[in-house]
Amino acid sequence: MEPLLPAIRIEIGMKPDFLEEIFEVPGGEKIKECIQCGTCSGSCPASPFMDHAPRRIIAMIRAGMRDDVLSSNTIWMCASCYLCQVRCPAGIKITDIMYGLKRIAVREGKGQPSSSEMARIFVDNINRFGRNDERLLIFRYYLKTAPTMFLSYAPLGIAMITHGLMSFGLPERIRGIDQLKAIIRKVEEEGVV
Repeated sequence: MEPLLPAIRIEIGMKPDFLEEIFEVPGGEKIKECIQCGTCSGSCPASPFMDHAPRRIIAMIRAGMRDDVLSSNTIWMCASCYLCQVRCPAGIKITDIMYGLKRIAVREGKGQPSSSEMARIFVDNINRFGRNDERLLIFRYYLKTAPTMFLSYAPLGIAMITHGLMSFGLPERIRGIDQLKAIIRKVEEEGVV
């Protein structure tokens, strides 16, 4: 069950232009059509682990609760399963909005540090190799966020390498990585990310 929001909010903390900012996210303008039916929250397999279920996040966006939304764990807990989006009777692209919120949070250094760090490493892997490599993602993530935990997993990693369950070394770059980088640059220039 979601925690109740405080009954009284100080208006000075609200950002009425936050809704306009979300309208800039592809598909974000549909958020105004939300009827608060709860289908998204009821469909979400990750909602029990979220500070605020998707329906509440949409209501918070519309109320201008920018800081609360961007510091919530909800955007990081989204499993990107698209159930909410597929089942939404208003056709709101909720998963896409969650991605937009993640981009804003990462850009501003807000949100869950461990999740935003993983997102940064993931994007860096894509930019460097044209694909993600789970070994490199986990290696860099634990090295950056929890070096002692990384060391505790070292014996498992060595055993996996010696038994041929995991390879050692950097991932291979995709063919045409220059074209991928050109696409990424164009998207960044357009301000989509």
